Amino acid sequence: MKPQVICVPGSVAPAAQRYRPLIENVGDEADLHLKDLEVYREATQPAGYSIDEELTAIDRLADANGLDRFHLVGYSGGGFISLAYAGTRPQRLLSLSLFEPAQIPGKLTVEEEQFFAGLASKLEGLHGDAFMSTFVHEQVKPGAVVPPPPAGPVSAEMQKRPGGIAALIKAFREFPFDRNSLRSAPFPVLYAYGDLSHDEQAMKAGILAQLFADIRVRRYAGVHHFVPADQIYTAGHAALLLDLWLTAERSASELSQK
Repeated sequence: MKPQVICVPGSVAPAAQRYRPLIENVGDEADLHLKDLEVYREATQPAGYSIDEELTAIDRLADANGLDRFHLVGYSGGGFISLAYAGTRPQRLLSLSLFEPAQIPGKLTVEEEQFFAGLASKLEGLHGDAFMSTFVHEQVKPGAVVPPPPAGPVSAEMQKRPGGIAALIKAFREFPFDRNSLRSAPFPVLYAYGDLSHDEQAMKAGILAQLFADIRVRRYAGVHHFVPADQIYTAGHAALLLDLWLTAERSASELSQK
């Protein structure tokens, strides 16, 4: 059976857009199941929205496809959700792949707290285009070129983004999580980030390297959090993911036979 992979996007681009290049580069070598965020399932953010809703929705998707175990891929906000899933349902994962998770669940270090408090302060009171512009530029290094927003009227789907991002940030803070739960993860992890993203991405890589027993970290030159998806999920990155998935499946099969 081919590797079965669930892919969770971030807070801006929907899953079909975020993972289109990965689907194209993986081809028939794996089955990718796309999971959009629950925070956008309605015209406005669901009342009482929480990260638990996202985790339960991943369970539903896996169960609907008959997946007892699977590989999980997360980008940005989907990276936070994927880490939360890894810590609360480790028995279901064969591997975890992350590109610049928005945040690591659990108690923040002093350095993390400083970064996120600063971001929250700069976003406070902003709405619409001003919110999105600040949200983007605060997460890349000075001088990094950020793609302009698409021309023309803003779609109804994209109009949800400022409110959805704010709801996600609030849900991140409220999600109870013990980072030490990641220490016993029985699966391999890939953490990738771009060298033009804010230094907090490298900081998070270092934190996770102290928690996961089996983690590989890759830094990509000329890449940041908001480059087009085809600059992240290149043929090379897809090959790296395929190798991770196949190696993880061989290891899991060998362990089951002991």
